[in-house]
Amino acid sequence: MNFSVYWQHADAVSKTLYFVLLIMSIATWTVFVLRLMGTRQLKQQAQVHLAQAISKLKAKLVPLAFEQRKAVAEQALLRQISVEKSSAEKGVSVLGTIASIAPFVGLFGTVWGIFHALVAVGKSGQAGLAQVATPVGEALIMTGLGLAVAIPAVLAYNICVRFNRTLSNELQDQAHGLLIDTMLQQDSSTHTATAKTTENVLVGGQA
Repeated sequence: MNFSVYWQHADAVSKTLYFVLLIMSIATWTVFVLRLMGTRQLKQQAQVHLAQAISKLKAKLVPLAFEQRKAVAEQALLRQISVEKSSAEKGVSVLGTIASIAPFVGLFGTVWGIFHALVAVGKSGQAGLAQVATPVGEALIMTGLGLAVAIPAVLAYNICVRFNRTLSNELQDQAHGLLIDTMLQQDSSTHTATAKTTENVLVGGQA
């Protein structure tokens, strides 16, 4: 079927729905391509930010007790992980929304086109298959367009969700490693300082 024939017979509502689906398709591919291009950079930045968040607290953790140091470090890491997750999830909701509503936009265009086709057939008084098949077929194009927009959006959404889940697991693993290293370093620093203080006291007592 020639698309120009469909476009000539389409009214303002059908053309508007067509442009809505076109905008949805452009938005889907734009968000997906940008996310794919920035995947590695986003992961590296998230890991760097997580390490920086805990390194800024090391000096402040020295005078605190072990449980307090652990609680403060955990809260700092959890807050930074939440920030990185929010950054990684930008655009994912757009993909999910498009994947959900695109089929219904196409279906609405189909229903609208069939309704006007049947009205035209009723006015002409000719209800043969030749008079009905062409306008109904043209109306069904909107359903195909809706699916053509929705299917890539669903695939892109699932890929982005999988990436975010993987990123979250990696950040959790890194956070546990940073927390263990920080606690061990703080404990070793505390023991060293205590040993030096005791040694100084003993030396002073002997003197």
